[in-house]
Amino acid sequence: MIDQDGYRPNVCMVIVNRQGQVFWAKRAREDAWQFPQGGIDAEESVEAAVFRELREETGLEVSSVEIVAVTKHWHRYRLPSRMLKNRNSTFVGQKQKWFLLRFTGNEDDFNLNCSRSPEFDDWQWTSYWYPISQIVNFKKNVYRKAMKELAPSLRHV
Repeated sequence: MIDQDGYRPNVCMVIVNRQGQVFWAKRAREDAWQFPQGGIDAEESVEAAVFRELREETGLEVSSVEIVAVTKHWHRYRLPSRMLKNRNSTFVGQKQKWFLLRFTGNEDDFNLNCSRSPEFDDWQWTSYWYPISQIVNFKKNVYRKAMKELAPSLRHV
């Protein structure tokens, strides 16, 4: 499901705990950290994709989170040319709807090994704005814009 501009629809989840910290995860076998995110399957709603990806990547069930806010627009990033070479895929980047999720469960609810190929192998709680300084360069602008858009809703967490 790629749009006419070559962007693959995707969801990104900012999970916030009671202390206002966000779930920040380390990609498996890499020295790179990011928020949970994933593609939207054909015929799948954006919200259904959020809960499927949440389960696959973090082990969290619907009962462990509440949707607080969603970005109004799609936020796009283009993959660097080095990542586009030697690939069979036709998409040039991702377009994302970002979700701010209130974490209502217990930390024991997290399970990074819920899929055959886990996305993450470590995680931590961190301050809300910290990820912008740590994310790979090609995602920085999207992180900044989306997190700025979601920030006013933090008062509802």
